[in-house]
Amino acid sequence: MFYRDERLALFIDGANLYAAARSLGFDIDYKLLRTEFMRRGKLVRAFYYTALLENEEYSPIRPLVDWLNYNGFAMVTKPAKEFTDSMGRRKVKGNMDIDLAVDAMEMAPHVDHIVLFSGDGDFRPLVESLQRQGVRVSVVSTIRSSPPMIADELRRQCDNFIELDELREVIGRPPRGEQAQQQASVLAEEDD
Repeated sequence: MFYRDERLALFIDGANLYAAARSLGFDIDYKLLRTEFMRRGKLVRAFYYTALLENEEYSPIRPLVDWLNYNGFAMVTKPAKEFTDSMGRRKVKGNMDIDLAVDAMEMAPHVDHIVLFSGDGDFRPLVESLQRQGVRVSVVSTIRSSPPMIADELRRQCDNFIELDELREVIGRPPRGEQAQQQASVLAEEDD
């Protein structure tokens, strides 16, 4: 579903992609992800969307955001809002859907194909609008988790659905804990 001469743009809903990959038991290697889609077409831009907790001394996502920013990704961030719900639980809200949709609409005249990394059904009208402008839209998410991480209406609307689990070999790496365990076992075998 990709043509080597088409202009591509990636739109990554960071929280959604993270949740989908975690449900499948792997982490995303963003360098490999960018390389894979540069191989599939002419990559014009790769956008990554995430909300950040600004009031915390250390944000666990900050190193990733900085790395992506220095390695060819256009970062779109905004402060997350923190609140306490009616049950007294701490909640964090940082919806980036509108930001992603506006950027995709602005980018549409400059690309042939948009790859959306999200299973959020709220993006169905965006996909439909992009298609009316002549842009092909692929969606990357998963149906192999329980429950599936992609809304049925989004999967039906897109031109091409890419199962995230099928990209595991080219863009994945073991979760951090597993990776350290694997490295330790390799070192132990080398010592033998």
